[in-house]
Parts: sequence; structure tokens; C-alpha cells
Amino acid sequence: MAEPLLRQRLDKWLWAARFYKTRALAADEVVLGRVLLAGKPTKPAHDVKPGDMLTLRQNGGIVREVQVLALGTRRGPAAEAQLLYAETPESRAAREAAAAARRLAPEPALAIQRGRPTKRDRRALQRAQQASPRPGWGKRWSAEMP
Repeated sequence: MAEPLLRQRLDKWLWAARFYKTRALAADEVVLGRVLLAGKPTKPAHDVKPGDMLTLRQNGGIVREVQVLALGTRRGPAAEAQLLYAETPESRAAREAAAAARRLAPEPALAIQRGRPTKRDRRALQRAQQASPRPGWGKRWSAEMP
């Protein structure tokens, strides 16, 4: 009979808890300092145990504070992985507030779907500039009074 784990590598735990898709990604994030153990940078091979506090900075600037509740022996389904940790109420509230802010005021750059303007788009822009009643429209990108 297998005895329960008392300690586990940090990168392996992050992978088993489904914070990162691969162990290599988890290890890279730890090395880059985006995962803190008890508020301090650490190494991927550092052991974690139940009760440890982790701070994760994930894509989009999302900061999550989680407490390790259990150690995972395998990477199972998401419902099983969520039993390995508990997110602090402050972290959950901040994450939900950030999600609400993103819904209300999305990033302007995300609205760009096509990249650079085509030759046709540039000519249409030039025609609009020439037909504008304001003579200096489009020549400067500063906010000055006419």
C-alpha cells in the first residue's frame, strides 16, 4: 500500500493542480519569479507541503494566492485538482473584480482583428483625410486647438 506524500516538488504540484499545462511551463514560471512560496522566490525543485501559501502571477497580470491543502500524485480532472488548494477570499475577490473590469472596458488592442491596413484601406483613409472639412486632420497626432 502506498503511503501518502508528505512533500512534493513545487513544479510537479503546480502541474498536478492544473495551474500550468506542463511541468516545463510550471518550472519556467517559478524560475522567472512568477510563483512565490510564502512571499519569497524559490526554485522548481523546492518541496511544498500542505499549509504552504503560494502567490501565482498568471497571464494577464492575474495574481492568485492559494493555500496548499493536499499533494497530488497525478494530474487528474479539474474537479480533483481543485481539491488540492484553496484560494484566499481576498484573491478571489480581486480576480473577480479584474474580470468585471475587463468585461466593462476591454483592452483596445484586442479589438484589432486584421493587423496592418491594406493598400485599399490606406487609400480610403487618404480620401477621408482629403475630404475632411478640417484642413489639418490626420497630419499630426497631438491634441492642439485649431
